[in-house]
Amino acid sequence: MKRTLSGPRPLEGATGEGFMAAGEAAEALAAEGAYYLEQVTITESSEDDYQYDEVSEQDDLSIPDGDEDLTKALQMIQDKKVDAELLAQKAVLPAKQSVSEVPEVVEDFLCNFLLKMGLNRTLNCFQNEWYELIQKGSFKPPDLGFVPDAYTQNLLLDSENKSLKKDLKHYKDAADKAREDLLKAQKERDFHRMQHKRIVQEKNSLISDLKGLKLHYASYEPTIRVLHEKHHILLRQKMLTSLERDKAVGQITGLQTTLRNLETGHSVQVPEIRVGHRYDKDKSEGPTQKAVREAREQARPKIKQKSHTKDSEFPINIQPNPNLYFYKETVSPPKIEYRLSNIFRLHELPVNCIAIHPRKEILVSCSEDHHWKMVGLPKGNVILTGCGHTDWLSGCCFHPSGNMLATSSGDTTVKLWDLVKGDCILTLGGHSHAVWSCTWHSCGDFIASSSLDTTSKVWDVNSERCRYTLRGHTDSVNSIEFFPFSNTLLTSSADKTLSIWDARLGCCVQSLYGHMHSINDATFTARGHMIASCDSCGVTKIWDFRKLLPMVSIDIGPSPGNEVAFDSSGRVLAQASGSGVIHLLDLKSGQIRKLLGHESEAHSVVFSQEGESLFSGGSDGTVRTWS
Repeated sequence: MKRTLSGPRPLEGATGEGFMAAGEAAEALAAEGAYYLEQVTITESSEDDYQYDEVSEQDDLSIPDGDEDLTKALQMIQDKKVDAELLAQKAVLPAKQSVSEVPEVVEDFLCNFLLKMGLNRTLNCFQNEWYELIQKGSFKPPDLGFVPDAYTQNLLLDSENKSLKKDLKHYKDAADKAREDLLKAQKERDFHRMQHKRIVQEKNSLISDLKGLKLHYASYEPTIRVLHEKHHILLRQKMLTSLERDKAVGQITGLQTTLRNLETGHSVQVPEIRVGHRYDKDKSEGPTQKAVREAREQARPKIKQKSHTKDSEFPINIQPNPNLYFYKETVSPPKIEYRLSNIFRLHELPVNCIAIHPRKEILVSCSEDHHWKMVGLPKGNVILTGCGHTDWLSGCCFHPSGNMLATSSGDTTVKLWDLVKGDCILTLGGHSHAVWSCTWHSCGDFIASSSLDTTSKVWDVNSERCRYTLRGHTDSVNSIEFFPFSNTLLTSSADKTLSIWDARLGCCVQSLYGHMHSINDATFTARGHMIASCDSCGVTKIWDFRKLLPMVSIDIGPSPGNEVAFDSSGRVLAQASGSGVIHLLDLKSGQIRKLLGHESEAHSVVFSQEGESLFSGGSDGTVRTWS
């Protein structure tokens, strides 16, 4: 069954552009006022199986039913066109676009969108219909501008996001590092603050102790003044006593003559003698009886004094030092370029001390094997071996004449050896601990020794007894030496001080302070104008003996300095170090040279008489010659 309807002709195309073109055609027809109807035949049943899609009644672009006016439909299409134009005008594009940010056109945007969503069939239909209309010329795409390129923008945002994440990680690492540095700085600040507080506390403690000592000293000042007054009084009494003694000796001589005359039967009239208040004790005695009794009383202490008649007297008029005005450096420049020339393997145990004969090419070495050996130079052949100590030997020293040798030992004794016979002629014992060092007086009648028992002793060789015990150090006295051609002694101690003593009185004249560690050795120059000392941390100090002030301090540590020695000119100083290195210091130029050769610790060092050679002894049991 067929049915024929009359009505307007349907518009071609299903797209928005098609509807827009149809709208324009309808407007043209409306302007001309031409309408026509066309007969359409609709078949009720179709023989093919094609299914048509149902058009929704709610579609905004649907044409009204036939009973509605066509003018209303055209008005709706016109309103749609106006709305599209308004939307197109509202789209604002950026004024400038970079090459990488150029937006897409409308058709590209639609194609990309359909491709992205996977609508391939829709994409093909769209492209076919779109480009077909363009080719036919029936449709011209309106200039709707550009659509923002969301993909490119996403890439830019992604790259910016990655850059920001990278910067964030960098800043985070920097923040972590800064946090660690801050914690470290805070710990160091706390540590230094704690140290500062400790130092402040120690400072306050020292200030309080110093104030207490000042008060303590002030409390002793009256006692010191009283003791000074008593001392002066005793000196005056001593002078008066000596005058009375001289007067009494003269009277005794006269009385002895009177007694001899009485014994022979001669009659002699003895006058009455009065010496002090002692002669007024018994006025009933006759003059002769008084004279006899007084002679006996005066003779008794004289007999007691005979036990020390062999005591030597310290020389008063000592010969001047021959090196005082002799400048060796004016003759030839000092020698510090020494090289190892010979090695003498003399002992199995360490060599603690070496000494050079004052006149001959002879060297003596003392070792911990209880022996000392005398060798000839320069070959090093053993001339004499001495054994007698029961413990290790610590020091040795030649008699000024060169005929005797003094050795000190850990067995608390000092022994004297006759080098002609090779025998021990005297043993001096009196120390309670090991003896570290010994030295001869220039007159050859006295020996001084220093010991671990914090004392030093001055021995009289002729009377074979200790004349003085020098007390004053509070720790071990490690070295002792006589000032050249004088009665002055120099000692160095583990209590970090040097002391200068008057050997005639046995008292300390001056103490030198400056070392921070135990002093191992100290010595004079040949001229006697300077002192060199070294301590257990390798610090060597040069002192002006005339002013008793430090001149130079050289730190050659951390190895300890065991012994120091000047050459004959007094310009070059050698130091035996605990590291086995011999350091040579030119006191004028300040140059320091190291002599390497010992296998282990170097204990002793000494120059030859002319300074041509240097000898050193070490714990490897060898004596090395440097020329």
